[in-house]
Amino acid sequence: MESKPYNLESDLKSTQWLVDKVKEKDSYAQNLYAAMCNNEFVKNDVWPLLQDKRWSCSWRYAGGIIADMRERGDYIDWYCSGITNSTYDTVADELAFRSKQFVPESAVTDEIRNDLLKLGWVVCQE
Repeated sequence: MESKPYNLESDLKSTQWLVDKVKEKDSYAQNLYAAMCNNEFVKNDVWPLLQDKRWSCSWRYAGGIIADMRERGDYIDWYCSGITNSTYDTVADELAFRSKQFVPESAVTDEIRNDLLKLGWVVCQE
């Protein structure tokens, strides 16, 4: 896939080490999905920063990116995966959910932030 300027999706899908991480670990895939939700990104380069060229996508589209990278499923497998239920039937149910290491939509973990920076992207801070 040819990389397109200012297109985070293209950069994600064409970076094999990142695709491998998404395929290998559900929590990493979900954390990347969550980071794409409700956030804007810009190339970490002078001209895109000066022009304020931003990339963003919908929650549904973010879920589709993850499904495409994993080469299975579709957007619904990830859509709203960070929304937690504050009440659980049992303590075991709560522990099982928390053990997945999923994060709420719009949360950007340090690992995701660092990996995006390696690709040359930063999360826009308002």
